[in-house]
Amino acid sequence: MKIHQIRNATLVITYNNTRFLIDPWLMPKESMPGFDSAVHPEVRQPRCELPISVEEIVRVDAVILTHWHPDHIDEIALEALRKDIPFFVQNEADSQIITQHGFTDVRILTENGTDFLGIRLFKTGTQHGERSIIKPICESIGMPYDAMGVVFSSSGEKTLYVAGDTIWCPEVQTALNSFHPEVIVINACGASVASGDRLIMNLTDVQALSSCVPDACIIASHMDTVSHLTVTRADIRALNLSNVLVPDDNEIIER
Repeated sequence: MKIHQIRNATLVITYNNTRFLIDPWLMPKESMPGFDSAVHPEVRQPRCELPISVEEIVRVDAVILTHWHPDHIDEIALEALRKDIPFFVQNEADSQIITQHGFTDVRILTENGTDFLGIRLFKTGTQHGERSIIKPICESIGMPYDAMGVVFSSSGEKTLYVAGDTIWCPEVQTALNSFHPEVIVINACGASVASGDRLIMNLTDVQALSSCVPDACIIASHMDTVSHLTVTRADIRALNLSNVLVPDDNEIIER
């Protein structure tokens, strides 16, 4: 497999000779304001430009959207992608939104698995921040709380787990126990709401995951781009965890 870190949570994953675009957030640098309900609302985002062209990024076989949030998909992506591309989402609500944007092959992933070109894709559970704290905040501002992770399985590849927007939580532990992934992509910039409560993994979460699966290759994504980050690439590298890689934008990791 090849995992191409584009920017933020946007990845192009080549798995069993199939190219998947994950969470396409493709707008230019500083196109949108920071989130009022989060830390650093005065910082515009994305904090950096795309490292390659939109045209190159969307040259893929399928799209996976882990959840409908404005730092995971945007109008530029929705316009640039061909409308008949297989488009995988987490639930009926996200399916309806993508369909309303003119896409004709929208598929909902499930925990039981979905077959696609010799690959089986499994939806996994998340906590997009501690549920008891963050879900009410999301509901108060009209933003959906739920997100998903995805496990990729194929006889010709190592098992890959893209954990999505989640903290270290029982749902992640369940995915690890169920699938025993050899490669794990985590979103790890410690993005936080105004109270300081995290929405995705921070340094403590990364250390916990690293200790739990010492033989897995862990790749830290969703770094150095959103306004509400509290953890940087340098912070994770300073942990000196032997099983954690921190790719730069436009870096490709092969496993």
